[in-house]
Amino acid sequence: MIDSMNKITTIAVLAGTTRVQRESIKAARYVAEFGSKLPAVKTILVDPVDFEFDGDGNDPEGKDPRYTTITEQADAFFIVVPEYNHSFPGSLKRMLDSELKNYIHKPVAFAGVSNGGWGGVRAVESLVPAVREMGLVATFAPLYFPRIQNMFEDNGSLKAEFSEMYERNLKNAYRELLWLSHALKWGREHVDQMLDAPVL
Repeated sequence: MIDSMNKITTIAVLAGTTRVQRESIKAARYVAEFGSKLPAVKTILVDPVDFEFDGDGNDPEGKDPRYTTITEQADAFFIVVPEYNHSFPGSLKRMLDSELKNYIHKPVAFAGVSNGGWGGVRAVESLVPAVREMGLVATFAPLYFPRIQNMFEDNGSLKAEFSEMYERNLKNAYRELLWLSHALKWGREHVDQMLDAPVL
């Protein structure tokens, strides 16, 4: 287990919407950039605008092979989801639905985003049952970006007055995600073999 802690952990940071006027992409970029600075962590920002998903649900012909490869490589996921009408965007659900087997027994953290004061909490609450059905394991340290339109500079950087709090909260969120990532990776590599061993 100690050896696995020294290996690179790949985290896919999923942006949650394709809307042209989206503000949440700033939060997604911030989350991905923050994670990339952590020791032994590699983040991949997944912007659904850059992918093509056809068909419906988990249709094989509806997959984008680039997203398939990312989900295969990822040890963990961090979803940055804006709240639309008390829930999450259909574009995020469509992207998530295109892969299932590559999520099983991998952890996922959440950051909610909204232009109001709740910070996307209802989007995160709506998303948790869906990702659980997909086989992902949810962390218990979500992050929220309320009034997102006021939080970032024009160049995309987080405003100075928010930096200390969000650096602290993101550090905690990533710590929990990494903890689960290492534990579940060990489980995927060892537990099935242990459970399949003949009973003496």
